[in-house]
Amino acid sequence: MTLIVLFLVYLCGAMMLGMPIAFSLLLGSVATALHMGGSATNPQIIAAQLMRGVDSVTMMALPFFIIAGELMNRGGLTRRIIDFCNIFVGGMRGGLGYVTILACLIFASLVGSAVASTAALGAILIPMMADSGYSRAKAAGLVAAGNMVAPIMPPSVPMIVYGVAAGVSIKSLFLGGIAPAVYLTLIMGLAWFFIARKEGITSHMQRPTPKEMLRIFMSGLWALLLPVIIIVGLRGGVFTATEAGVIAVVYALLIGVFVYRELTLKDMFKALTNAAKTSSVVMFLAAAAQVAGYIMTIARMPQLITALLDGLVDRPLLLNFTLMVVVLLVGTAMDVVPTILILTPIFLPLLKAAGIDPVYFGIIFTLVNVLGLLTPPVGPVLNVACAAGRVRMEEILMPVMPYFTAQCILLLVMTLIPETILTPLKWIAGYVPRVPPPSLLNYF
Repeated sequence: MTLIVLFLVYLCGAMMLGMPIAFSLLLGSVATALHMGGSATNPQIIAAQLMRGVDSVTMMALPFFIIAGELMNRGGLTRRIIDFCNIFVGGMRGGLGYVTILACLIFASLVGSAVASTAALGAILIPMMADSGYSRAKAAGLVAAGNMVAPIMPPSVPMIVYGVAAGVSIKSLFLGGIAPAVYLTLIMGLAWFFIARKEGITSHMQRPTPKEMLRIFMSGLWALLLPVIIIVGLRGGVFTATEAGVIAVVYALLIGVFVYRELTLKDMFKALTNAAKTSSVVMFLAAAAQVAGYIMTIARMPQLITALLDGLVDRPLLLNFTLMVVVLLVGTAMDVVPTILILTPIFLPLLKAAGIDPVYFGIIFTLVNVLGLLTPPVGPVLNVACAAGRVRMEEILMPVMPYFTAQCILLLVMTLIPETILTPLKWIAGYVPRVPPPSLLNYF
């Protein structure tokens, strides 16, 4: 217990002083190792663990998908997705809201990052909604909440990180994220339906002519083929998640340069630069988390935490719910990737002891972490939406709460009834957990 307290004091203290999370992890790990003494203080072992944290073929999928998202975003994709969605839902009452929600789902299948998706779509959709008579704060809240689907729909950056940390199939995680992404989109649409009618919103986008519809459909079809290629390829075992990332980059280049003809050499350089910065941050976090995980293991921290929660191991449903509450609380103060990297090694022994399927847990775990992006004081997605909509943080909090509440209710349902995730996953990928999942349905 002393080692756990010491580690947390150094970790939280460094973060409160403004030190980056990766360096805070290293500081906490080294300080704990020095307190333990012995081989834990060997600098060669620390260096080897740092390298081990990023020495993974699976982790290579991360920079490739980030590059693909950057290239597609700069290649004229965003506007075409919005126009494509307008064909189907733009003419409905409050149609621009439905266009926003559907565009978030489609864009999520290309980017895999809620922050990047919010920045790209928010820059276009929030001014459009404001010009149509919508409140800027409410438009920003809708865009922010709608983009919670981005890290769930494949390709998902957080799922890649969890898969590497937990040793779980990235393919199963990707395919398992499809159903929850659809659920999130539907619950957002339902929430918007009631909000639009309560506030008397009648404005909608102008419907294109049949000729324009055909042109927009054919233009947007090229962008929509990418997620289809990835999902079908993974489902059929044609390529791995890492190879899918490479294919996504090549496809994004071909479409941006030769089809849309909007991707220039300058855009490519900016895309590669941004992707390198983002990837390096995540990679260094993964390396630091590996060191922290190693120190936690030799200090027997996971075993101690497992012993503290031993009373819940025989009640996996309650354990699962408890872990989700813990993650949601942590997510209010910490970003998605470091939360996954820090908590995964701690939670894994509990999952094994309780017989909770790691793929199912990874999907729920990712979703809970993502919801933390909508909560202050950190709330990265809220900050990006505020910048795109030119509104203050306090103005966006109330408009985003109905969507956040609906998403939390959905999360509770998926936590208590794992079949909502595992049944579609079985249909899509043929995945069957070795141990029947704990479910509320078992009590009926």
